[in-house]
Amino acid sequence: MFASSVFRCAALLLLMISPATCLKVASKLNVLEWTPELIAKEDYFNGTVTIVDGGIANLATDASVDLGTNSETQLLRQYGAHKNVRTILTTAEVYYRIVASRKRGIGRLEDLRGKRIGASPTTSSEYFVQTYLATVGLKPSDYRIVSGDACLREPCGYNTFPAMLKRGAIDAIGLWEPSVQLGADAIGADAIIFGDDQSDYREIYNLATTTQKLADPAKRREIVAFVRALVKAEDVFRTDMEKVVARAAAAVKTDAAVFRKVWPVHRWSARNPLDILEVLVREDQYVAPLERRPAMSRDVLEALVDRTVLEEALREP
Repeated sequence: MFASSVFRCAALLLLMISPATCLKVASKLNVLEWTPELIAKEDYFNGTVTIVDGGIANLATDASVDLGTNSETQLLRQYGAHKNVRTILTTAEVYYRIVASRKRGIGRLEDLRGKRIGASPTTSSEYFVQTYLATVGLKPSDYRIVSGDACLREPCGYNTFPAMLKRGAIDAIGLWEPSVQLGADAIGADAIIFGDDQSDYREIYNLATTTQKLADPAKRREIVAFVRALVKAEDVFRTDMEKVVARAAAAVKTDAAVFRKVWPVHRWSARNPLDILEVLVREDQYVAPLERRPAMSRDVLEALVDRTVLEEALREP
């Protein structure tokens, strides 16, 4: 009995001295966009946070996950099925690009008619390609989307987009970074890049949670605290790249030199874009058929965006 009492007391003591804040975040660990979370965790968050591979979908399948991150495309897919999902912060806005091979007769965006474009179907990649090529009158039936894998660093595997572009299996790549940059590097002077100054599409990378998490006062305080830490981390990403680029590159298993090249296409700022609702309404026209459901109305989508968490994070010390 004495031993049992000692064990219970020890367990209670451990609970008392454990950090009060414990969060679990699910993010795709093979994309550059998640890296501000690492800096927030290591440099600015006063508590315990675990970041696991995953995304917003984990909010519906794993009750231990408090926050999830993904592009707006995946956010819409999850919200269509789970109306308790809320986006509370945009952690990156990324202006995608297309790299193409001049040897394939491509000198203008219009020349992608009839070409094979490496992209990821049912994601922000395919939506970007459709949106951007529509600006020059090209419809999805005017080109062919070819599936493949992203690459984070050389040497890129056989089925990755940069390797496919190099050997001529595709004519262009339309994807998130660094695959586009690695594709350009792979074909050298043959490369032509479209979109360095495009404003027709940007990925909006979301930090999301659920209404249940936000309704729990203790959990909400933890989430607000992590958002506050993210605001500080994003400020460093925006103003002092060299302070974080090596750590961010190592975390995502890419090269710092490659990350530096693609840094300018990433807008690092913790905010809720003023036009996010308009973006979601427009983009759900693409997502809805993929999910075999009607497109959601503006009124329905309005509930998806929660601006109060960021407001609290900025208001509190």
